[in-house]
Amino acid sequence: DALLLAPTAGGKTEAAMLPLLSRMASHRWRGLSVVYVAPLKALLNDLEPRLARMAGWLGRRAGVWHGDVPDGRKRSMVSEPPNVLLTTPESLEGMLLSARVEHRWLFADLRCVVVDEVHAFAGADRGWHLLGVLARLTRLAGRPVQRIGLSATLGNPAALLDWLADGAPAPRQVVNPPVPAGSEPPVEVGIDYVRSTANAAYVIASLHSGEKRLVFCESRTQCEELAHALREHGVRTFVSHSSLSLDVRRQAERAFADESNCVIVATSTLELGIDVGDLDRVIQLDAPLTVASFLQRLGRTGRRAGGTRNTLFLATDVSSLWLAAALTLLWSRGYVEDVVPPPLPRHIVAQQLLGLLLQERRVVGHELWRWLGGLAAIDGADRVLRHLVDEQFVVDDGGVLAIGPRAEKEWGGAYFRDLTSAFTSDPMLEVLFGRQVLGYLPPLSLAARSDHDGLVVLLGGRAWDVVDVDWRKKRVLVEPSSRKGRSRWNSGGRVFGDRLARAHHDVLAGEDPAGVTLSRRARAKLGELRQAHEFVVADATPHTYLVCDGTRSPVWWTFAGFAANSALLDGLPEVTDPDSTAGELRIRLAGGVGPADVRAALDRHAATLPTVRPGVDDRAVAGLKFSAAVPVDLARATVAERLSDERAVEQVVRSPIRASVVTPCD
Repeated sequence: DALLLAPTAGGKTEAAMLPLLSRMASHRWRGLSVVYVAPLKALLNDLEPRLARMAGWLGRRAGVWHGDVPDGRKRSMVSEPPNVLLTTPESLEGMLLSARVEHRWLFADLRCVVVDEVHAFAGADRGWHLLGVLARLTRLAGRPVQRIGLSATLGNPAALLDWLADGAPAPRQVVNPPVPAGSEPPVEVGIDYVRSTANAAYVIASLHSGEKRLVFCESRTQCEELAHALREHGVRTFVSHSSLSLDVRRQAERAFADESNCVIVATSTLELGIDVGDLDRVIQLDAPLTVASFLQRLGRTGRRAGGTRNTLFLATDVSSLWLAAALTLLWSRGYVEDVVPPPLPRHIVAQQLLGLLLQERRVVGHELWRWLGGLAAIDGADRVLRHLVDEQFVVDDGGVLAIGPRAEKEWGGAYFRDLTSAFTSDPMLEVLFGRQVLGYLPPLSLAARSDHDGLVVLLGGRAWDVVDVDWRKKRVLVEPSSRKGRSRWNSGGRVFGDRLARAHHDVLAGEDPAGVTLSRRARAKLGELRQAHEFVVADATPHTYLVCDGTRSPVWWTFAGFAANSALLDGLPEVTDPDSTAGELRIRLAGGVGPADVRAALDRHAATLPTVRPGVDDRAVAGLKFSAAVPVDLARATVAERLSDERAVEQVVRSPIRASVVTPCD
């Protein structure tokens, strides 16, 4: 098993596939022998021509299988499998559950699985889902199946490879070749403060005319608003995000690849290796939450000889400016985050047990865990199975297990389609202009009025009048509009960890990111930010700060991140404000509390604070997909464990507290 590391466009796909194709020829592999897994359908579509061409050199075939592939092509692949199958974990799960796919025959010749952008899987529940599916494929193949992960730079490659190998006894190797001296293109990174999305559009329209620019946004709403504003400035603009229809996305990406003076506005969907041609510029509206994500985006530029890797951050508010400065400060220090799989995936254990029973129809009880690889060893897995039986998700007939009536009721629609994925998708309404499907909007974008008359939405960077909404068919009819529109999508809360939180401190303490050009506007606004937080000082020993800011309750600036602050809020009830919520950087304390009170509370609870887990309500548990298939106490414990950061809490416990008075407390 191996993990191959290289920057974007560094040749990872060829480095994995050429040796595998050589082995395919020399060892006379037949049938479907290599599965190539990627996180995005668009990435698979982009890779298929390259892999089909390479396989064709040896008289072999490659094919792609995902939700957008027509049924006719899928039937053809089932009857005559390609030698290399490009797919997603969800599509693999669907193949295992489908009555139309003879999976024992289809995967009998499997020798190797290549996982592209493996870091994108490992940091979320999709990674645990992938491991469960790979364990089932390995058992179907009846032999060890080699696993090869591909990734850009990350902080803990050996640990990530151990996770991907999932306990397999095969040798393991991280392949991380040094970059030859002088081969890396120069890097230009800048930060500007523009105050609004409208101003960002003006800046983008004014800069780099004649060049091809890729602009990353942090939400679909922001993406639509920026694209619409750019078009009003006469900029040739394309849009790509997950709520646009496949045809619209493909048209935009093909057109953008062929253009030379244009902008494509995208969410993170274009972060992962999809080829949109030779870029001149990457522009980032506001900032992502990880250095790894920034590096992926930066790596989209500088691919041609003599080119420059570049990113310009355009901050639309002060918090985004602060985040951009903190993020690039970490980058300038050479820091990249570790990829850490979310702990205790008990709900994924439940999903995989149910998926296995649908796949095999019936399984003898003592054989069950042999199918699931490392998921079988997750703490609480046995209790999950007992719960499934007790609640009739699973039927136990004398030691032979089968799918139960409650599973049919809960997830049986469209032949258990909801069981094929580990993430929850918002309900969407299809948006049509005539017969053309433009994309998809959530109900909240159409709920501004009980009557749709006069409602204007944004989609694909264009404004559309809503003509009719058919809630039963989940369909929206629209026509082009000359008025200003708005669309909104649900987006999960963006939280960050202690390293990024501490970098926020260091920015306030006066440290600028090395190698980053700050505009006059950015420098001026950072100066104002530092003046407003002048209690923060540079010190070799990390400090926290207790500040009176004119309210009754003082503020404790920990710079420890959301998870640590949640634990401190719950673990120090005698000094914290019970009505406040944890922030990324600070906690509100109870009235009259001073530094000595906080220090005493920290000393009293020093041994137990790192183990404190925040309280979890029903809404948080409901956000855990398949939570109904897990005992409620285990579901709560899973969510709570995922909201913990023991190292950051321990750092706060050890840190001295500085007291500062901005304005006197009451």
